Amino acid sequence: MRKSKASVFFANNSQLLIPVIAIVILVIFNLFRDPSFFSVSLGTNNSGYPVFQGNLIAILNGASELVILAMGMTLVTAASGGQDISVGALAAIAGSVFVKVIKSGASISPLLVAGAFLMCCAAAMLFGALNGTLVAVFGIQPMIATLILFTCGRSIAYWINGGATPTVESAIITAIGGFIPGIPVPTPILIVIAAGVLFWLLFRMTTLRLYIQSVGINQRAARLNGINFVAMKLLVFIILGACCAIAGVIGVSRLSLINHETLLINIEMDAILAVAIGGNSLGGGRFRLVGSVLGAYAIQMLTITLYAMKVPSTDVKAYKAIVIIFLVVMGSPVVKDAMDRLLKKLNAGRESSAGKAVE
Repeated sequence: MRKSKASVFFANNSQLLIPVIAIVILVIFNLFRDPSFFSVSLGTNNSGYPVFQGNLIAILNGASELVILAMGMTLVTAASGGQDISVGALAAIAGSVFVKVIKSGASISPLLVAGAFLMCCAAAMLFGALNGTLVAVFGIQPMIATLILFTCGRSIAYWINGGATPTVESAIITAIGGFIPGIPVPTPILIVIAAGVLFWLLFRMTTLRLYIQSVGINQRAARLNGINFVAMKLLVFIILGACCAIAGVIGVSRLSLINHETLLINIEMDAILAVAIGGNSLGGGRFRLVGSVLGAYAIQMLTITLYAMKVPSTDVKAYKAIVIIFLVVMGSPVVKDAMDRLLKKLNAGRESSAGKAVE
């Protein structure tokens, strides 16, 4: 029995349906509300360089930290069947280390910035390895294990710079958080593209995706097939640590200062939601980074839409919660199973009608 092209397409891409539908609904809503909502114009920044402007650029740019964290969170969720709720605090630690190293130099040079980035990556990956050890070696549930760093992480970030919020005014830092002179696309968007390419190459050239999914689906079976599940879980937490460092550096560079209390505050919840909206199982197993990326952009588009509608900032979270509950329910296994049964019935009905027509 041949399946229709539509049923094959939905079967192969069902995981992406929810984020795609969410984005399409938001696009249609905004186009009806304001036809010029997604228009992009070429203006100039404070330095006089040409830059792209508009709500679409604001969505892509504003979601950069969330997209990077969502990619790392997807791997942790797939391998461990749980979530890391310390990513915001870990990004604050990484940002504090980044600023501390930069402030230690007499002048801010490209070499110093590169060294500061490597140092903050090392620190974040070390804390990520600590979280991974609690989960992989001691068998602690990921959300409980990372609750420790969630609780004390911003205090550690506070201690690193002695409780101060030092500024790091430099053309290099401004370029990282804003625009590279002569390039009209915001630098954070370019960093997201680079991170996406790195993940694509990593999965394309290695068997890491297969190993992560195997551990997440059945840890015992993965071990019997020679996969070191402890190493896999440690590795995904270390990768997430690197993602936190990148997000922390972008956040610091946007403002040219480190504020341990507000840097990427509450972003861990959005990162988990991006993974869920992206169609990835929060219980581990198969995953698609594209889904999490689309989920992150859907969340940011919803935020920008609410602000464009003059919704008070204190009410934005409530409106987001309502929409996100609907999206998560639509992506739940119960709804997915019901949709699959409906598609099968429709497909069977079309095949039956086609068979009668042939007779």
